[in-house]
Amino acid sequence: MATLLKLVFCCLLSVVNVMPLGISPLVDFAFKKIFGSPENAISLIGLLNAVLQPDAPITDVHILNPFNYQEFQDDKQIVLDVRARDSHGRSVNIEMQVSRSGGLLQRLNFYAASMYVDQLQSGDDYRTLRQAISICFLNQRLFLDSDQPQHRFQQVDLCSGRVLPSGIEVHTIELPKYNLSVPEIREASEIEQWVFFMLSADQFDGQRLRELLPRIEFQQAISVVERIAEKTEDRLMYDQREKALRDYQWTINSAREEGRIEGLEQGLEQGLEQGLEQGEQRGRRATLIDTIHMLEDLLGDSMTDGSTLLTQPLDSLTAQVTQLRHRLRGRDI
Repeated sequence: MATLLKLVFCCLLSVVNVMPLGISPLVDFAFKKIFGSPENAISLIGLLNAVLQPDAPITDVHILNPFNYQEFQDDKQIVLDVRARDSHGRSVNIEMQVSRSGGLLQRLNFYAASMYVDQLQSGDDYRTLRQAISICFLNQRLFLDSDQPQHRFQQVDLCSGRVLPSGIEVHTIELPKYNLSVPEIREASEIEQWVFFMLSADQFDGQRLRELLPRIEFQQAISVVERIAEKTEDRLMYDQREKALRDYQWTINSAREEGRIEGLEQGLEQGLEQGLEQGEQRGRRATLIDTIHMLEDLLGDSMTDGSTLLTQPLDSLTAQVTQLRHRLRGRDI
């Protein structure tokens, strides 16, 4: 009998040990804690080297907006980016986007340009400027006409192919375009391994993840995921952020779907042209809401509730965008 009980206990213990962590690095709280905490710099260095593939590897980073619990206290605020300066003096902005938003490429370019400009103080020599890079991991397809998962945009001469030195650069990494399998992951490229970690960390227990991703930068990232899963405060904050992001996405998707349906209904009742115009207005509303949230994020404001913005007329939303842009320009002067 004792032997049977011991066997049952070992089986139960085994089941407990293989429980998946249930923490996804796609959620901004986890992403920022993994890559935006100074004590986890090894993970950020590994990620940047995997994405940028520099001639001289990055050996150190200084995180300019380190992880802070207070950033996540307001569940209406969307905090997705990690800003850092690497060992070569380059400014880098890394973000996770769970969905494609209007003006994404323009925003990434704007971030890179802003970081480039912010390097100079009054009287500084232009020759001191270093490259500024925006990196976006996107959990949706961005370029629908291509299966290429990573794009790298630079300032380049179209005739000669000469790249402008120390300029701005934008990287997009579309996670769904990677074809990853567990048996092959240990032999995959570093960027493929990081994509696997981002997409699948929540589906494995810590021990299995460590076996699949043995490099030190992954081991550190896995330790952070384990701590989030185990620590009550972190788990509660993670769950709150996951719900906030889900609700935010639902609000935007509802606006777009409502606009599409309303446009079709109006098309049937009043003619296709007028119906499509109504649909476009709804689509413009969603784009304006995205823009307001982006500008509020840049200014460090708490983000306005999406459901509140949905009730406002287009003129009011447009005026808010104009006001926020004036504030942003004034801050940069």
